[in-house]
Amino acid sequence: MATFEGNNLTDAQNELYAWIKDYMRDFQHSPSIRQMMKAMGLKSPAPIQSRLKHLQEKGYISWQEGKARTMQIVDQIIEGVPIMGSVAAGGLIETYSDVQENLDISDVLKKKNVFALTVNGDSMIDACIADGDMVLMEPIKDSCTLRNGTIVSAMVAGSGTTLKYFFKRNGKVFLEAANVSYDPIVLNPEEVVLQGKLLAVWRKL
Repeated sequence: MATFEGNNLTDAQNELYAWIKDYMRDFQHSPSIRQMMKAMGLKSPAPIQSRLKHLQEKGYISWQEGKARTMQIVDQIIEGVPIMGSVAAGGLIETYSDVQENLDISDVLKKKNVFALTVNGDSMIDACIADGDMVLMEPIKDSCTLRNGTIVSAMVAGSGTTLKYFFKRNGKVFLEAANVSYDPIVLNPEEVVLQGKLLAVWRKL
């Protein structure tokens, strides 16, 4: 089984991550919690779920808790995609012919400590971020320099993590949805931890 040196995983997280990569390479789909429990010699799902959450928070996997076969390995996203020209979204234009260049997203993935989150819900639908999408986030080093209107992942004590537009007005933090069905969340700065800002959205069709 492969091991990964120089990463930020514990031994237990490393062991599970290596096993998951081997399993997905061999079977082309993600394993079940029960299979992971058996492979790790565990009798309870709780340690597996904890390790999976840490692997997701650290940007190694994308995973929707409670949904089977939703796991993806982040570093297996294609780094270079050919740009084949333009496509009309209004009137018609000439179709593509020759490959011009590659769309390289390796710089995004190589940013330090980039992590992935799987979107649950439709509160950001008008920002073209839908339920089931995976978002790649860059850690926020200094929230004081964060621009209003930035899409962030924010952890609210007692409520969990949410993906929203960030605004700061009159000493308050506003987390605003991209869906008129949701009211803004208004908090004092000490009530929220801004974890990351949006780099890219990944949607598997």
